[in-house]
Amino acid sequence: MHLINKKIVMAKDIGIHGNLFGGILMAWIDEAAAAYATEYCYTPNMVTVRVGELIFKKPLKAGQHIRIYGEVIELGNTSITLKIEAYKYSLYSGEETMVCETNTTFVRIDDDGTPTPIGETVKRNHTNRLNELVGY
Repeated sequence: MHLINKKIVMAKDIGIHGNLFGGILMAWIDEAAAAYATEYCYTPNMVTVRVGELIFKKPLKAGQHIRIYGEVIELGNTSITLKIEAYKYSLYSGEETMVCETNTTFVRIDDDGTPTPIGETVKRNHTNRLNELVGY
C-alpha cells in the first residue's frame, strides 16, 4: 500500500457524538483516491464511478491524525480500481489503527464524459510494477 494522503481531524469535522462525520472521511477517501488514480493513469480525466462498501471500524476524534493508503487492484481498458485503507496514526508511538476500508473505481473519460481507453504506457508500467512484485 502507498501512503496517498494525510489529514488531521479538526473540530469543524466533528458531529454531535464527538466523532468525525463519516461523510467527511468518505470525501477525504474519494479525494485521495482520485488524486492517486489520476497520477497513476497520467490524466486528470478520471471520475469516480463506484465506491464499494465503506466499513467504519473505529471512531476518530478532534486532533487525531489520519493516514490514507491506496493500491491498484485492477487496471482495465478504461477503468482503475483501488483498495483504500484509512488509519488513525499515533504521533507518540507511530502505531496505526485501521479506521475504514473500501474499494473505489474510476473511469477515464473524454470531454463529453464518454469512457476512453487508458493509455498503453500506463498499462505497460502497471504490468512492469506487477512483475517487479512477483520477482520477474
